[in-house]
Amino acid sequence: MVVYMDLIFLANLLIDGAILSVTARIRHIRPSPWRIGASALLGASYVILMLVPSLSFMFTFVVKCLFSAAMIAIAFGFGGLQTFLRNLGTFYLISFAVAGGMFGIHYFMQSPGEVMNGILVTRSGGLAYRLQIGFLFIVLTFVPLVWMFKTVFVSAKRRREMTQYLAEVRIRIDDYEAVCTGLIDTGNQLYDPLTRTPVMVVEAAQWNEVLPESWLHRIRQCEVDQLVAAIGTETFIWQDRLRLIPYRGVNRGTQFMLALKPDKVVIVHNETEIVNRKVLVGLDGGKLCADGSYQAIIHPTLVQMEA
Repeated sequence: MVVYMDLIFLANLLIDGAILSVTARIRHIRPSPWRIGASALLGASYVILMLVPSLSFMFTFVVKCLFSAAMIAIAFGFGGLQTFLRNLGTFYLISFAVAGGMFGIHYFMQSPGEVMNGILVTRSGGLAYRLQIGFLFIVLTFVPLVWMFKTVFVSAKRRREMTQYLAEVRIRIDDYEAVCTGLIDTGNQLYDPLTRTPVMVVEAAQWNEVLPESWLHRIRQCEVDQLVAAIGTETFIWQDRLRLIPYRGVNRGTQFMLALKPDKVVIVHNETEIVNRKVLVGLDGGKLCADGSYQAIIHPTLVQMEA
């Protein structure tokens, strides 16, 4: 059997460098390139030692853990025991996920004949599996797996962070109450220009039961100005609560949003109820969140005061 040490060394150098880079990205660390390179060099050198029979004692569990710890210390520094253990745990998690993904893809692509050839019968009568993964296969599968893991991990982390800004919203008008989930958006600075009343935005679909169908259609088509001109031609019990809010859209001129004046809006955030009576509810014709995680955008002042 021919072993190409230079290819083994280069492959492990690139793999270790990529895993360390993803670890740094997930942990929000910005190490210098030479630290990443030195750490990856140590990891690649350790693999080469496998080819030296007299150094077999170095491949015990304890020594492997020491080498991993040394790689993390070189790449990111120590920074305290808790930080160090979190960096080490993230490094292991990524390594195991990528290695498992590579093994799974390799096993999935095998034919029945290859699987049978990969089963060995031992002298004791047991079965053992022989794993043969080529260099080209490692190169072709490693980068997509690392990218997929980073994408899934970062997406899940962002979703967890976003849930901190979600709150239950209860909008009350007379005897009618609309309940939905809202996102507290610090960038929402929409006010009624005349009364300086904060405006929270809610999907118009949440009001299907009370808004005329023609109104919903015009709101979806951004024809609010035509809707206001037609007020009085259709019966609507809350016509005295209607307001027209001007706002400037992205890359557009001044537009108008139809809004309702509720009796009160109750926001439940972090197990705290905040009651607001000075607030307008703007109606948006589209979906505020593609996956439906929230249906309203809460003005930040509505969770800072009780009015």
